Amino acid sequence: MFAEEFRPHPLFSNGHIQTIAGSYWRDGLKSLSTVRHTLSLSDGDQLILHEDPPDEPVRSNLIMLMAHGLGGSNGSGYVRRTAFKLNRRGVRTVRLDLRGHGAGATLAKQPAHAGRSEDIAAAIEWIAHHHPDKKILVAGFSLSANMVLKLAGEWGEHPHDKVVRMLAVAPPIDLAQCCNSLSVGWNKIYDGVFVRAVLMQVRRLMQAGIVSGKLPHPLPQTIREFDTIYTSIRSGFRDVEDYYERASSAALLHRIQVPTTIVAAEDDPIIPASIFSKLQLSAVTKLVMTRHGGHLGYLGRRGSDPDRRWLDWRIVEWALHGDNESQLVGVGAGGIFS
Repeated sequence: MFAEEFRPHPLFSNGHIQTIAGSYWRDGLKSLSTVRHTLSLSDGDQLILHEDPPDEPVRSNLIMLMAHGLGGSNGSGYVRRTAFKLNRRGVRTVRLDLRGHGAGATLAKQPAHAGRSEDIAAAIEWIAHHHPDKKILVAGFSLSANMVLKLAGEWGEHPHDKVVRMLAVAPPIDLAQCCNSLSVGWNKIYDGVFVRAVLMQVRRLMQAGIVSGKLPHPLPQTIREFDTIYTSIRSGFRDVEDYYERASSAALLHRIQVPTTIVAAEDDPIIPASIFSKLQLSAVTKLVMTRHGGHLGYLGRRGSDPDRRWLDWRIVEWALHGDNESQLVGVGAGGIFS
């Protein structure tokens, strides 16, 4: 049972501090025995999959697909740490680089965006084909968490027969509200970080001759401005409002029929807690709200976990035991909703 409540590090109780410290905290990450695969998509773009075999002897028939957030990659700390911890417990992992990210930085003309559930589906199909004896777990973080939820909702009553559980951590299920939140107060810092990251990706593609044209002047200063002039247009949406409405997963959550857990923090400065307040969830979907944690931070006090990375260990327990033998515990108003 996941009885270990999240208690923040005594110096990092603020959501902003959790977010920043969680990103920069040194963990001494160890190497993974990774095999890289290229996945060709129907539109001509390519994705990179990083497959990590588990430590011998293999003790699990599980394989877990993990996808990172905006501006991250297969090497993002929260993805790499969790893969290592799962490998040590006999679980094979596959870390996905979204379009234009990580090892696939120059392999895609189309930009990654929150609605590309088809990319998660393509990675799942690749795993099912190459590992037909495995049960598949799927975990998305931040931007890709929305993609995972959107896919589960689109499947509805016909989920993939190999997928047994799905996890979404800090999902921007209402993109318009999340972008509005980034324009307020200290949150503008994250908006600036994100827009610089995506502008760097576009410059890289232009320099490689993969994407034609020039960046506008003045440059976009916010993610919403970037989505207005680039993401929505290049991805075939009518405008940015059309993109945010069609790519957001909130309206699809009631249709999910594969066991799914959503984890979010009340003090997340990037994903406002208010977007989770009036959701219609399916009977197999659980929402776990923690009082603290920031955005993918979750640096905790010393407890029963081997290190301070509370979220890593909850994901490991969720992967190994699921909802039949375990339960994520949320602290604060609400706890677990279903």
